Amino acid sequence: MKTIKSLIAVAGVSVLLSGCGSTPLVISTPIENIDSSPLKVSELTEAEQHNWGHLDLIKDTIPGMSVDKAYTEIIKNKKGASVIVAVIDSGIDINHEDLNDVLWTNEDEIPNNGKDDDNNGYIDDVHGWNFLGDGYDEQLELVRILASGDTNNPEYASAKAEYEKEYEKWLGRKTQYDQIYQRVKGTDDILTKHFGKKDYTKEEVAAIKTEDQELGQAVQMANYMFSNGLDSMADALKEISNALESINDRLNYNLNKDFKGRVNGDDPDDMSTKYYGNGNVMPVKKSESHGTHVAGIIAAERNNGLGANGVANNVKLMSIRAVPNGDEYDKDVALAIRYAVDNGAKVINGSFGKSYSPHSDWVRDAIAYADKNDVVFVHAAGNDSKDVDVEPNFPDDNVNYVEVSNSYIRVGALAPKYGSNLVAGFSNYGKKNVDVFAPGASVYSTTPENEYDTKGGTSMAAPAVAGVAALIRSYFPKLTAAQVKKVIMDSGLPLKTKVVVGGDTNDIRSFSELCKSGRIVNAYNALIMASQLAK
Repeated sequence: MKTIKSLIAVAGVSVLLSGCGSTPLVISTPIENIDSSPLKVSELTEAEQHNWGHLDLIKDTIPGMSVDKAYTEIIKNKKGASVIVAVIDSGIDINHEDLNDVLWTNEDEIPNNGKDDDNNGYIDDVHGWNFLGDGYDEQLELVRILASGDTNNPEYASAKAEYEKEYEKWLGRKTQYDQIYQRVKGTDDILTKHFGKKDYTKEEVAAIKTEDQELGQAVQMANYMFSNGLDSMADALKEISNALESINDRLNYNLNKDFKGRVNGDDPDDMSTKYYGNGNVMPVKKSESHGTHVAGIIAAERNNGLGANGVANNVKLMSIRAVPNGDEYDKDVALAIRYAVDNGAKVINGSFGKSYSPHSDWVRDAIAYADKNDVVFVHAAGNDSKDVDVEPNFPDDNVNYVEVSNSYIRVGALAPKYGSNLVAGFSNYGKKNVDVFAPGASVYSTTPENEYDTKGGTSMAAPAVAGVAALIRSYFPKLTAAQVKKVIMDSGLPLKTKVVVGGDTNDIRSFSELCKSGRIVNAYNALIMASQLAK
């Protein structure tokens, strides 16, 4: 195995070449031997956990995007152009301490006067638009198909079969987690009584010596929870409670054929009406944190002493609320994309997706519209551990692999440990339909009410790439959206290492088989390639 020093030599530490009176051009040698990178043996520190997506594989042996290296060695004190990035999601907490200074503001709209000052059809759209109105919970698309009762729908039979399997699965999970919760709560009650306090430590539990069977079982249960990375029984109860909330939402709303979630008064099957919803782009409740987390990954203020750093430093975030707690409607997504394009976004992030899409053509047309208007659309590949070349995941940019856009990028998720478990077990993949992979598991970012949390999903990988796209568009604004996509795909680190696919240890493949580029996104190399292309 090569040493770090020799790896750096072949990995292409940048060389600065400058001609007479010309701007220095950064050139990177292709990384020929990246698969020889040593594995990180030690556990990630808290600082590394909170920033791993920005670290460098060569320097840190962590498969990040070399964002910090890009700022230190390439961007430095350069001043880039401001780039509007639209986040089509569940809404953004626009009052968040790490986001409130990076918001897009529609200067042509007078706030809260009840008028459409800029005549774009949307009243008081100061920081974006909310197509959901006051809606939050929603059904899955397959449940809508069943609820329609249209047995002539060609997807009805498959939706019915999938529904029955899903309902039984989530019902079983509810039973399982209810039992776990009761056992953990009982353990906590016993230990609280034993110590005479609630805030006992795992070290105190480990020191217990007892012949009492009940207390002994409580110690055994607590030690098991601690061995799974939990620091306290309070954390364990919180985590299980959150899981139960998600399970109950799945059963009560997402899989409930009788539930009606649409409250904005609009018909989602009629594209003739377009101006519905309102200008309130905030989440309707604190737990609706997805959009705020995504926004922070893209553009949380850098180096301000607060919780997280975004990838891009010259971004104005446009919040478009179109993704509920359930499956989004095709109409909302199509109009959200068009709103973003028409109001100046140069990059759009879409961290959402579903397996059924009755009006997929509406969304595909909107993606083509974005491409025609020089806008990059970055989309999460999905979290079903499946091959999206075989099983559909919407929205997509192609019909039978014939693409309608040159600027649509679909992103799979990486985990923070380089090696066989590099690909997040939940991540979808596809040699034809996934373009690149980026950090997506265990990503630390902003959540509502000035808080921060770690979340995982391709939903986190997409905004990482959207951030890189924004960096390129900021510092090399003459490059087209199609060129930005090409740079991102061609400049990543090409890996051929064998990895576990879909979390199945019996499915081992070369990473190069999992996406079109065979690469993991690298901001440092992307800026170098962009500078060459811009010349």
